[in-house]
Amino acid sequence: MFLARFCKAGLPSDITVVVDGVSFHLHKFPLISKCGKIACIYEESEKKHEKVFTTVLEEFPGGPDMFLIAAKFCYGMRVELTSRNIVMVYCAADYLEMIDEFGEENLLSKSENFLYKNILHNWKDCILALQSSEPVLQRAEKLHIINKCVNALSVMVCTDPSLFGRPMMMYGSLQSPGGSILWNGINTGARIRSSESDWWFEDISYLSVSLFERLIKAMETKGIRPENIAGAVMHYTRKYLPGLGRWQGGQHGIPRTVTSFSFTPIALDQRVVLERIEKLLPQKKGKSFCRFLLGLLRVALILGASQTCKDSLERRIGRQLEFATLDGLLIPTYSDAETLYDTDTVQRIIQHFMSSESKVTPFSPVSVEVKTSPLSGPLRSVAKLIDSYITEVASDVTLKPEKIRSLAVALPESSRTLHDGLYRSLDIYFKAHPWLSDKEKEELCNIIDFQKLSIDACAHASQNERLPLRVVLQVLFFEQMHLRTALAGHLNVLETESAPAGPVNLQADTAGQIIQRDGWVTMVRENRVVKVDMDKMRSRVGELEQEFSKIKQEMKKVTKSHSSISSPRVVARRIGCNLLSRPSDAKPDTIGSTGPSPRASVEKARFSCHSRQKKSFSLF
Repeated sequence: MFLARFCKAGLPSDITVVVDGVSFHLHKFPLISKCGKIACIYEESEKKHEKVFTTVLEEFPGGPDMFLIAAKFCYGMRVELTSRNIVMVYCAADYLEMIDEFGEENLLSKSENFLYKNILHNWKDCILALQSSEPVLQRAEKLHIINKCVNALSVMVCTDPSLFGRPMMMYGSLQSPGGSILWNGINTGARIRSSESDWWFEDISYLSVSLFERLIKAMETKGIRPENIAGAVMHYTRKYLPGLGRWQGGQHGIPRTVTSFSFTPIALDQRVVLERIEKLLPQKKGKSFCRFLLGLLRVALILGASQTCKDSLERRIGRQLEFATLDGLLIPTYSDAETLYDTDTVQRIIQHFMSSESKVTPFSPVSVEVKTSPLSGPLRSVAKLIDSYITEVASDVTLKPEKIRSLAVALPESSRTLHDGLYRSLDIYFKAHPWLSDKEKEELCNIIDFQKLSIDACAHASQNERLPLRVVLQVLFFEQMHLRTALAGHLNVLETESAPAGPVNLQADTAGQIIQRDGWVTMVRENRVVKVDMDKMRSRVGELEQEFSKIKQEMKKVTKSHSSISSPRVVARRIGCNLLSRPSDAKPDTIGSTGPSPRASVEKARFSCHSRQKKSFSLF
């Protein structure tokens, strides 16, 4: 059933216009005098001599609401043009051919003037006009309305002083000492807008992905800095891909203007947004940008984006892999694979890193968060990162040995000065996979250059029960080589210090650095000195024990003999002691009381031997 709309003119309608199922019962004279399309259709229908003229307008821009505005204008009623309806009214006037030939200051010319004077010179109205142009986008493109709005926005962004490092003087000198805006000398309390260069990110994020793409490309042609382009794209992506914020550390955009409250969010297909946005990203590199790309790759794997999109993201990440972090590379497996982590993707990223040329330049120094030292090149940084990655994924019981090997050999031999990271990874892998045979373990251990293991790693490997015996023997061999080299270098250092001043040998200098760094050669020497002292002490204690045993045997013989038969002097002479001579004038009956008894002689001999033992210890 058609919805009838009558014009209250007091006269019966003689023309019926149908727009999207809505019937408008109008009068032909006002419409024919303003609308060239309806006038042409009416002339053709006059030949049929119909009393009531009826026409259907197919695909009318803006639908019944916009036709109602055009009909009111034809009847001379007041029509309100706003930023939300100007594009559709413009397209409706063009559809009805409401040009000046059918009346001065017709609707088409009025719409064009309003667009130029009120829309293209105002940031908020221009955004709203673009946002409302979605239903009539094709006709608006034909009328160049979209190009005009996009160019106007890009020019307004380019002329923002904050983008070029100059302060924004929006209100000139009409400011209070506290920074508030003054009106006729009165403090209004309003604050001046921030001069940050990302004030426009939130506003343009309300556009559809096609219009956003058009606007970004226009800004690139106008010379907007790549970091601002990347910031706008990242802000737009985080808004319509909510899962991306999980891997971005809470770096969400903040609205910078007070106009965004009047914008209406749009519903977009996340997969379409991802595939379209990826093409807008600049060919630059940086730490936060690499983290954003890694999060974008995860979302692409989850949403099942096209292979072209995923390959492009992997290629972009590979060109700046030195800025990646371990948590960013730990991409879970979102397919039906057995492993916990997507090691195949990481391996392809490494291959892109090795095959990439140094054509990708970083952002400006202001936007680069991390400045790498010239001594630590990108290759060594990536090698440390990959070693940490292998260590993290090695605990996965479903990870095959081939995956570990392919990840380790993806980088050249010169990328690692030490192989401690690889050894740590294999040790964790062997611990998580105890069922591996010695042959499989030996094949994995072939990726390690044992000459590049540190002293601590060699000491740990030589006592590691998880390693095959052949590998342990290799470790011990190279450990001995390290020891000999370091000792020789230490001796050279000592000779150099004692010799007169002259040119320093490079090998001695290197050995001195090794000793200064590790300190293990000094410890070996001290241990050897202690060992020699212990051997001397042990031999001396053995000699004392033998002497004490002899004395003990002699004591046993003394106690077995009778004191009346055995002379004390004989016993004392046997044990090497001399008794005092007895006085010649002593009486016989006083021998037992005045002369020394056998027990006294033995005690004296024991005391003499004990004194000799003390003397022996003191001589040591």
